[in-house]
Amino acid sequence: MERKCTACGTVLKYAGQEKLQLGKTSWLLGDLPNLLAGALQVHIYYCSGCGKIEFYAAGEQPAEDGNGMAQVKCPYCGHLHDMDDSRCPYCNQRLMDIT
Repeated sequence: MERKCTACGTVLKYAGQEKLQLGKTSWLLGDLPNLLAGALQVHIYYCSGCGKIEFYAAGEQPAEDGNGMAQVKCPYCGHLHDMDDSRCPYCNQRLMDIT
């Protein structure tokens, strides 16, 4: 599928696929909120005309991502996420009981 730049209309060039870290670092908990938030798999496109970069959701992922982590669907919202997530990074529903 050909994508066009939303700023200038030039055909975008594909730059690859990456995971964007969700969450944020806090002064009290450090990077712990990042670990709990998970990541979002995106396709990255760039415009050779104006330099704009655009991200698009990667959509359905295979049962395993490129880093070897198994993916499962959230029973509440249906999004795929890492199997070891204790909460869904999309809807924040608790997925596992920690005993």
